[in-house]
Formats: sequence, structure tokens, C-alpha cells
Amino acid sequence: MITPLAVVGPTATGKSDLAIELAVRLGGEVVNADAAQLYRGMDIGTAKVTAEQRAAVPHHLLDVLDVTETASVAAYQKHARRVVEELIAVGRTPVLVGGSGLYVQAVLDDLEFPGTDPAIRSRLQDELAVVGAPLLHERLAALDPVAAGAILPTNGRRVVRALEVIELTGRPFSATMPRPGPARYATVLIGLDREPPELDARIDARVAGMFAGGFVDEVRALEARGLRDGRTASRALGYQQVLAAFDGEYSLAEAETVTAQGHRRFVRRQRSWFRRDKRITWLDAGRPDLVDAAGRLAW
Repeated sequence: MITPLAVVGPTATGKSDLAIELAVRLGGEVVNADAAQLYRGMDIGTAKVTAEQRAAVPHHLLDVLDVTETASVAAYQKHARRVVEELIAVGRTPVLVGGSGLYVQAVLDDLEFPGTDPAIRSRLQDELAVVGAPLLHERLAALDPVAAGAILPTNGRRVVRALEVIELTGRPFSATMPRPGPARYATVLIGLDREPPELDARIDARVAGMFAGGFVDEVRALEARGLRDGRTASRALGYQQVLAAFDGEYSLAEAETVTAQGHRRFVRRQRSWFRRDKRITWLDAGRPDLVDAAGRLAW
């Protein structure tokens, strides 16, 4: 029986390297679960694995979208589950890897992603602009207290989405909210983390390397391919900041600083998301026997 793996945790912990090592040992293949790495050409800014690494182990769901396309977790769920099930069917171990928590959970858990209704969404967004998020949040609290408790009163985007789903489906939004349950495919979940000061230093070094290694040129090339028109790609960490520098909001040096700050904040959100999932076995990413320790969990 093939047991899939998932290697998760904050950015800059070394997840990709571990996933490749485990795939080599297990005769497996890597399945990307990083939303930004779905995009063609977004390589330096996402620390995408190299061509040599891909040659060593097959990788799936990398470079599948143009930057003008909108990434959808519902679409990702469909494609990633198909890949996982195809690999299991031919006796290959799927190794899911990434720091996009909802994307990982969409594969492993029975999550629903209700559709959208442009008319309802537009009406609620117009109302949001007039009355503000706190007042809409009060309405949500009356309709679905569980969802209201999980959504900040200031997060207008999520409040609007929750109200849209309630109106569209006639069910509480909380019925579709992410919550860990028994993992599909009996997946083994391995979490990597490092001490915060060490991880901060790694992030600073990674971002400095990005900007020294051609990242600005990468963004400029993607801009020519329509990056600004991409609703999700243009908002990716680093890319958004460099585009803002192109617009004169600040210098490229300041863009580098803001990008590093953004990654450090993102790490805190990732850690908070993944730590809620008690199925994950956590390993110190700096331990010298990391691959062996992870391997013992995998077989």
C-alpha cells in the first residue's frame, strides 16, 4: 500500500530539498503545493527548484499557469488529487510539498469550495464600501456565529465571501471552512521549522540572493507578459513590491527590505496555520540527520 507524504511548514525551512531526498529514497514523485510556483516564469522569487533537481525527480504542478491567469484552490484541488491518485495507481509515492496551507489541506481533506455569484458578490462589495466591514461582520455573526468567530471584523474580503456563500448555498459558511480531519490516502504529514532568529536570517539571506540574482529582471520580463493583469500572480510576495518600485512608490533597495519583512510576517501566518493541525509530526529542519528522521516517519 502506497502511503503519500506531505512536507509542510514555513518558507525557507528546506522543504523542497527534503521532499526530493524522500522521493529519491521512496521511488516517489514530488507534487507542488506552493501557489506561487504554479506560475511559469516565477522562478527566482519563489525559490523554485532547479532544472537539475527536476531532472533527478519528476515534479508535478509546477509551471502550469500563465501570470495572467488566476490561481484557484478549487482547480488546484482537482488537478492535485488526480496526480496523487495516478501516482498511487502506478506504485509511485506522492510527496506533496509546499507552504500554502489551504492548498495542502485542499488535497488532504474533504474541503468544499462553493462557487461564486458575480451579482451577489458585487452587491455585497458595494455594501461593504458604504457601511464598512464591522457592520457586515455583525450580520455574519447573526447568520453564522462560528464563521464570524473565525473572521476578523476588519477583514472585509472574507466577510463578503462568507455572506456570499451563505446566500448562494443556504448553508452556514462555517460548513465549508477548512478544518483538519482524517487525511485522505492515510497521508504522513511532516512539518519542518527552525528557531525564529535562524529562520529570519535565512529569509534575509534568501531575499538578498533573489535581488542579487536577477529577480528584478525576472519581474520586468513577467511585466511584459502581463503580470500586472494577473489578479493573483501580481500580488505574490516580492513581485508586488518590485512592481511598486517600478511605479516609483519606493526604491528597489526599499523593495528588497519590504519583501524580507513581508516574508517574515508570512512565516508567522504559516506557522500559526500548520501548528493547528495535530496530525503533523514536527522536525527541526536544522538537525543533521533530518532525512533519516523524516524517512523513519515515512516507512
